[in-house]
Amino acid sequence: MGNEEFAQRMQREVLDSYDEELELELEDRPFDAAGNEIALTEQEKLERRHYFAELLRLQGELVKLQDWVVATGHKVVILFEGRDAAGKGGVIKRITQRLNPRVCRVAALPAPNDRERTQWYFQRYVTHLPAAGEIVLFDRSWYNRAGVERVMGFCSDEQYDEFFRTVPEFEKMLVRSGIQLIKYWFSISDEEQHLRFLSRIQDPLKQWKLSPMDLESRRCWEQYTRAKEVMLERTHIPQAKWWIVEGDNKKKARLNCIAHLLSQVPYQEVEHAAVQLPERVRHKDYSRRPLPKSMFVPGKY
Repeated sequence: MGNEEFAQRMQREVLDSYDEELELELEDRPFDAAGNEIALTEQEKLERRHYFAELLRLQGELVKLQDWVVATGHKVVILFEGRDAAGKGGVIKRITQRLNPRVCRVAALPAPNDRERTQWYFQRYVTHLPAAGEIVLFDRSWYNRAGVERVMGFCSDEQYDEFFRTVPEFEKMLVRSGIQLIKYWFSISDEEQHLRFLSRIQDPLKQWKLSPMDLESRRCWEQYTRAKEVMLERTHIPQAKWWIVEGDNKKKARLNCIAHLLSQVPYQEVEHAAVQLPERVRHKDYSRRPLPKSMFVPGKY
């Protein structure tokens, strides 16, 4: 392979990796009421290019943060809370997209089973906390009790009151143990959530995101607002502050959240030894055995 052909193949490899982000962006394609895709204006195209440039830059910083966490044994827990369709999942995908899943992992717990309902409330979350050199992102967290469980009647008044007595001490204990705890609330307007729900209904690739509980949350908008206000008031403590992310503009919310996250961790760039690819060892007595055609995936594309 000549130098020019090699350079072209390397360039295509880089472009393929960036296409991953374009694939994710299909989630955000805009539709009109009839389900037809809306053409972007020149200004919107310009803003989109700026968004990609900033996102890739921030993701490069996230890789540096990851290296520092591993090198220092730092432990980070990040909570993502907010209304349905507020953009929590989108920013989590962009944070983890280029990171090592063995270092940075997502905990998205389902509803508790019968056994877990009899446990100490925080018990099932504790098992997902990080060891040294790990980052854990909670896509919803123990604050379910202050939100959906309270609004939908899944917990008693006594359990609700006990949660608020316990959670500040629980989080202080996590911080004393060496875990850095960062809490984000994604804020979204009534009108924007309505629009996003309609978009999910029209889009067959997004309909799975709409659960009966999500639909019910629209009816209970004001109850969720009151529950959120109580939660923020009673659990915004110096050791684990709440940070509000304005989420009506998805792309700005992602960039703002990632930039803020980077500002909260005192990471530094870790120097690595230069990587050199070793020469492949070849043996004259080795020959590759052919595999039967029946074992191969059909080449339909």
